[in-house]
Amino acid sequence: MAEPTDQRWSPTVIRPEDAGVAPTAAGLVEHLASVGDLGAELTRAKALVWRGFSVRPDEFDAVIDHLLPERWAYRHGNSPRTKVGDIGANVYTSTEYPPEYTISMHNELSYAARYPSRLLFYCQQAPSGGGATPVVDGARWLAALDEEVRAAYRGGVRYRQNLHDGHGFGKSWQETFETANKADVEVFLKETSAEFEWRADGSLRVEQSGPSTVVDPRTGAEVWFNQSDQWHAAGLGDETARALAEILAEEDMPQSVAFADGTPIPAEYVVQVRDRGLAEAVDNDWSEGDLMLIDNVLVGHGRRPFTGPRRVLVAMSG
Repeated sequence: MAEPTDQRWSPTVIRPEDAGVAPTAAGLVEHLASVGDLGAELTRAKALVWRGFSVRPDEFDAVIDHLLPERWAYRHGNSPRTKVGDIGANVYTSTEYPPEYTISMHNELSYAARYPSRLLFYCQQAPSGGGATPVVDGARWLAALDEEVRAAYRGGVRYRQNLHDGHGFGKSWQETFETANKADVEVFLKETSAEFEWRADGSLRVEQSGPSTVVDPRTGAEVWFNQSDQWHAAGLGDETARALAEILAEEDMPQSVAFADGTPIPAEYVVQVRDRGLAEAVDNDWSEGDLMLIDNVLVGHGRRPFTGPRRVLVAMSG
């Protein structure tokens, strides 16, 4: 596989000429079938991009089976997504935030006890401008933070979700857990050791602690691994945070976060985490038919603003 030429870390890009195959979905399948240990290659590269194979939506199912043969449902996910029914099992739209917004760097479901080890992105429709998926080496992100911030986070963080029963801010518990059966939700949450409470209005409150960093056992690398900047009001921007604070107490917001001992996380720490993660990121620009596979522990991802229609799909696995 082709090595990145930039001195700074970036994803490894594989083109048909690199793999010695035709620039088609069939050529990509041929290439993937010849890779001896894709897991080891992904651990080494942290992110792999297949560019120039022009994979069509009706060809995607055959390709994804080589990359993620066992795909997870997006249960306990906090991002707004739509499940795609005509392109393979457990495939979703990427986060459906307005195109003018940047989505900050994060590891998917890092707030949950059970998180995927791999994410696969597929560009079905490239935007007319912008819309890159930035990726960041988690070790570089951690190293970019001030020692004061790293020290404050060492004890971990505690996440809180308030999931309404169909009417309210944010996602409902039915959307979040892909079921309308409370018993199924309770089984799922008990398996993750989360604390939860059904409230009188039918909503669900969930709390659970998580680390700020993890040490990857395969590489020995310590990486930044939490979503505090996305769960904290300061990460929303001043105007949005003020508007929410006028309507809701912090404990009643759709999601919030504190240090593991309950101590509030200073807003300036949250902003530093968000901004330095984005500053360390490398943009992956999309062309239609491109795919990117990332290690969800070693690498965080986000989204740049864009113009024109954009459709990037995502799937995940353990």
